[in-house]
Amino acid sequence: MKANYQFSNLCGTVYRQGNVLFTPDGNSLLSPVGNRVSVFDLVNNKSRTLPFQNRKNISRIALSPDANILISVDEGGRAFLVNFKRGVVLHHFNFKKAVNDISFSPDGKYIAVTHDSHLQVWRTPNHLVREFAPFTLHRTYTGHHNEILSIRWSPDSKCFLTTSRDMTARLFTLDPLEGFRPKTLAGHRDAVVGAYFSASGKCIYTISRDGAVFTWKAKVSDDDADSPDDSIPVPSGSTNNFEAIATTRWGVHERHFFNFPNTKVVCASFHPSSSLIVVGFSNGVFGLWELPAFTNVHTLSISQQKITSVAISPSGEWLAFGARTLGQLLVWEWQSESYILKQQGHFFDMNTLSYAPDGQTVATGGDDGKVKVWAVHSGFCFVTFADHAAPVTDVAFAKQGSVLISASLDGTVRAFDMIRYRNFRTFTSPSPVQFSALAVDPSAEVVAAGSTDSFEVLLWSVQTGKLLDILTGHEAPISSLAFCPSGTNQLASGSWDRTVRVWNVFARSRAVETFSVSSDVLALAFRPDGAELAVSTLDGQITVFDIHSGKQTNLIEGRKDISGGRKADDKVAAANSSSGKAFTSLAYTADGTCILAGGNSKYVVLYDVREGEGVLVKKFQISENLSLDGTEEFLDNRRLNSAGINVDLIDDRGDASDLEDRIDTTLPGAVRGAGDMSVRKYRQEVRTKCVRFSPTGRAWAAASTEGLLIYSLDDTIAFDPFDLTIDLTPQSVLDVLGQGEYLKALVLAFRLNEKPIIRRVYESIPCADIRLIARQIPVVYIAALLRFVAEHMEKSPHLEFDLIWVRAVLMSHGRYLKDRSGEFAPVLRAVQKALVDVEQSISNLCEENTFMMLFLIDQSKIKNGAEESSGDVEMDTGS
Repeated sequence: MKANYQFSNLCGTVYRQGNVLFTPDGNSLLSPVGNRVSVFDLVNNKSRTLPFQNRKNISRIALSPDANILISVDEGGRAFLVNFKRGVVLHHFNFKKAVNDISFSPDGKYIAVTHDSHLQVWRTPNHLVREFAPFTLHRTYTGHHNEILSIRWSPDSKCFLTTSRDMTARLFTLDPLEGFRPKTLAGHRDAVVGAYFSASGKCIYTISRDGAVFTWKAKVSDDDADSPDDSIPVPSGSTNNFEAIATTRWGVHERHFFNFPNTKVVCASFHPSSSLIVVGFSNGVFGLWELPAFTNVHTLSISQQKITSVAISPSGEWLAFGARTLGQLLVWEWQSESYILKQQGHFFDMNTLSYAPDGQTVATGGDDGKVKVWAVHSGFCFVTFADHAAPVTDVAFAKQGSVLISASLDGTVRAFDMIRYRNFRTFTSPSPVQFSALAVDPSAEVVAAGSTDSFEVLLWSVQTGKLLDILTGHEAPISSLAFCPSGTNQLASGSWDRTVRVWNVFARSRAVETFSVSSDVLALAFRPDGAELAVSTLDGQITVFDIHSGKQTNLIEGRKDISGGRKADDKVAAANSSSGKAFTSLAYTADGTCILAGGNSKYVVLYDVREGEGVLVKKFQISENLSLDGTEEFLDNRRLNSAGINVDLIDDRGDASDLEDRIDTTLPGAVRGAGDMSVRKYRQEVRTKCVRFSPTGRAWAAASTEGLLIYSLDDTIAFDPFDLTIDLTPQSVLDVLGQGEYLKALVLAFRLNEKPIIRRVYESIPCADIRLIARQIPVVYIAALLRFVAEHMEKSPHLEFDLIWVRAVLMSHGRYLKDRSGEFAPVLRAVQKALVDVEQSISNLCEENTFMMLFLIDQSKIKNGAEESSGDVEMDTGS
């Protein structure tokens, strides 16, 4: 089995903190997600996460005007210079202080960065040249008395505006100008959030936190009033526009106020060409005003918490909003008053996940009581079920993905219809209990749930919703349940009483087989053929049992493999700590050769369990984010103060400059997951609560602190060196193809394993020869051929050509594939997924065409009826 899984996407979280921004073409939106950056394609309805990771949570991002360079700055001031189109980190740089704003000049030659009360302008590095020290400081600007909050460049890139907490805005020039002194725009009574140039350069708009908007224009002196001809004209396209802005004596022309009581302005953005300003408030309301008339165009409440970031698309049609507290990301089209994008992650931790049988969707359950369903292909959540009143502990698909079942601590198990998106069945117990585990039998007729209070396993009928049986015998809370996938009616239950019980639930004998383990059972999983059962225990061991013989066949000591970093409040080193050294989730691969295991650490481990020995194949580090607890192996002594206390654990909310940030509204002991309830400041820990393999075997997902991480196989750069010769080159393959030897050319292309060559050979084969080639192709290349056809079917318009290939291969090698169904299960599921996609797209197209034809027929009938009635009227009048 291949183990070269690479990080491909982050689905469960859409926004954490920082600023959101549009690409120059306005088709995509960039959003900081922890220490990563996600890109949402608003036109094609897809999302992707760039592969790099910052050291800490990202606070600001900036994109160059030509969309080639992306700069991401974390909370500590460390920046990455990234090739945006490739997602490759070019340079690292440390600004050495927290950055409140960073902005490229409109010509892309300079980068302005806030540096506390100073401002630095750097020359933009060349992304095509490798340099030892690419960042070159142009100038440092001073004058503010408090930290700078925002930067705004003029359209000609020769001057810029800065705003600060000292309640002023200042105008600077990029290069020294003779006789110029930086202009100070004062008069606000609170911190200035933003300052903006008008499109013509004749006006400057400033907005403060208390909701005041000032319009600044050139002061008219007495001499200028007497002789208007001496005033300096400032046409919008003149070459002396820069000098006019720099030499103008700016004064307040108009003052406007939003007049929203008990509400502060948090963020704002301005669109110069349409003179529209959009403002996000602390109560979740945003407003759109037209300047300089200050006409309210639009006001809408989009969140229960404050809007922390706002952006306007280059065309001015779309508005993007980010709400940090709830993790919301919204794109609003203000002219049609409709949502282009509306996404939200889980408010608290993500507890569990489950793949649909076709591998297209993933369901997740969180501490916020919600069940969300995500499309793997697009990365978007398309349905949310909020019926549970307590954290969701487990989810599972049934009925070929048409039914989703979830268990919760509120004492209910709910079944959701994935076609109509509704809760059609609710299962409850005779006495109130909390459910911690869930299992659905392969026929989807019976649902089992394990309780933490009564230590019982309850079974219900999905059809009737009635309680069928209660299985007793455990003496501690039940941690995990699993039905045997081979359909032998066996149910395995693991408990904290150090036993695993295998129940024969439908037999008359009601036989129960008990396996004793060395410690509390945390997770268990059946092999896909149902012959083996893997059990994870609290002491870090994974024990494998043979179900038929009842014997232990394998034992894996995983304490050292799963042990993670040291937390900020740990008194012992990471190597000696016992916390986090156990697997809380297990999952077999589709072919049953490997086990994927995750726990309360930063690692996810892949073991090979074929030969009776657990061999460590690979360790995946799910996060490098130092803002999370447990990512560092050794604590930094520089973070200790003179009293020996880690400064990261000191609650400094009372020192915040904003009143709403200083107020602590939480109840004592009400912080979830803090462990020690006396700790007033809580840092999230890096952990993996659930891991699952995709049914296709090409990807696996992990429900982690940062969201739903998806890792997939990257076959674009991998090749098999077996049977390679020095004569096997792309040109030789094309030469063989030109001679009409299609079978030989196809085999050579698969040996070379380059996608463009394979696609060219594949599409060059005549339809009449497909059956013959499919019958003669060596069985070694059947899996590669089917996998390629499945991928080709999703992207190519040659639908009938692909269907002929699939039919020919299955008809010629059906018995061979059936005898090795376990080996070829991932490939066959990939083909099934592609066929289901094609079927859905064709059925949707047929339905649209049917409705259109019916509409046209009805319109023609109405038209003919109107003509006949008009003809009758004319005949009546003529008679």
